[in-house]
Amino acid sequence: MPPSTPASSPTPPPFRVLQEREDELLLEPTRWDPEARDWIKLNLPGRTWDPGRRLWAVPASSHSIKALRTRYPTLEIPGHGASGADDLWVAAIASADEVMVLRGFSRQSRKVYRSHLRSFGQHVGTDPDQVSEAHVGRYLVHLVEERGVSRSYHSQAVSALRLFFIHVRRRPLVVERIPRPRRARRLPVVLSRTEVRRLIDHASTPHQRAVVMLLYSTGLRVSELVRLRREDLDAERGVVRVRAGKGAKDRYTLFSDRCARAVAHHMGFTEGDSEWVFPGGNGRRHLTTRSIQKTVARVARRAGLAKRVTPHVLRHSFATHLLESGTDIRYIQELLGHSSTRTTEVYTHVSNRDLARILNPLDAI
Repeated sequence: MPPSTPASSPTPPPFRVLQEREDELLLEPTRWDPEARDWIKLNLPGRTWDPGRRLWAVPASSHSIKALRTRYPTLEIPGHGASGADDLWVAAIASADEVMVLRGFSRQSRKVYRSHLRSFGQHVGTDPDQVSEAHVGRYLVHLVEERGVSRSYHSQAVSALRLFFIHVRRRPLVVERIPRPRRARRLPVVLSRTEVRRLIDHASTPHQRAVVMLLYSTGLRVSELVRLRREDLDAERGVVRVRAGKGAKDRYTLFSDRCARAVAHHMGFTEGDSEWVFPGGNGRRHLTTRSIQKTVARVARRAGLAKRVTPHVLRHSFATHLLESGTDIRYIQELLGHSSTRTTEVYTHVSNRDLARILNPLDAI
């Protein structure tokens, strides 16, 4: 009788699971496995590959979770059959959310901070009250060195951790010596007036024209655009009221006659009793910011623009063109809803108003 061989331990899954958002799982490969790649493509509907972060984004649906558990029984999925430490983090993040509500954080800011805290809790895998300064430092190094996150993401993570340990857990020593990343000076992408005209000309539906023209005519953030109500539009005075913009501040911005006509035409095709300028499917809720971003990208592709055009690029273009036309920077600050002119001054670096007056030395030869 041949000697029995010891049972081999199961092969660990070829990726680990992270969860930064309530509705999404992130599968981070730990080794090259083409079979796992093909399985993900076949069995996880809605999955997308993020080449920058080198991971799969998968909807956190019951179908996806069941499929992952069946294929990889030993796979740990945070928040789904969680460990004791995970349970503690769920409760701790709920407490952090209450603090953010009391401190007046916007819904979007709360969502971003919860995402950062969830990611941190999954990484350290220990009781929140056992976390040390070293844990925080190693996590931030992991974000920068291994995941290659942007400086803004890094800075947001520091802000979320500072709020958590200073105002929620009352343990300021954990984060008081953690530095913020140095701010990179990146100039905004700006379209020329000709490019904006091409964009408008290639908006083929009333909805697309209203989106593009409102973003450029008002300088709104995309989150402000989707929350516009019909009563916020004042074509007679030529203004749009922005309710509780960034920093929970109301303001007014510009509303051109041409834009007003395009928006009125668009609203003639939408749900008549909806309060929203851009209503969703049933009219009771507004469209998502992602829907608007897709609309702008679709029109930009049709226009054949080489630049990557987003709603925020139209906001940058609005501000830069006003500055080039001689508008005082303090007025532009008010229209954009900036709390300081220092934020608005970035447009002085991309405006060609003064550059156009300088004679290029090549042209003088």
